[in-house]
Amino acid sequence: MLKKILGALLIALLLIQFIRPAQDNPPTDQAQSFEQVASPPAEITSILKSACYDCHSNETVYPWYSKIAPVSWWLANHINEGREHLNFSVYGQVSAEDKGKVMEEIAEVIQKNEMPLASYTWLHPEAKLSDAQKNTLVQWANSQGVGQHNGGEENEHEE
Repeated sequence: MLKKILGALLIALLLIQFIRPAQDNPPTDQAQSFEQVASPPAEITSILKSACYDCHSNETVYPWYSKIAPVSWWLANHINEGREHLNFSVYGQVSAEDKGKVMEEIAEVIQKNEMPLASYTWLHPEAKLSDAQKNTLVQWANSQGVGQHNGGEENEHEE
């Protein structure tokens, strides 16, 4: 009985390999990219590219294990959700008000150690941020987000 169950599982595992999600990166207008629109310092760009871009841009580098189902399905879903939440490749399409909110959220998720995800850094140790990198990114993001989400009028009524 155990052999039949294991055989059926093996056949199912082989069959699901034929159900593959798309692993292509949408075309990107570089004029809309985060680097062009926000003009961050090179250090910020480097940190974001190593820790965030695989899930939050149209520049995903798909690892070998992304070709194996059901991992491929999980990764495709994760990347789609990441791009939907924040896509650095189309940052220029974000409203001025929302750009400030994005910066504040970047700072918040880094401070709370919510990003990059632990499941990502296990297989991508280069994406694990040092305390110095976190501080640099948080300080820069906070400096970009201040007053942005209220159209820059946050301190207008203060004397």
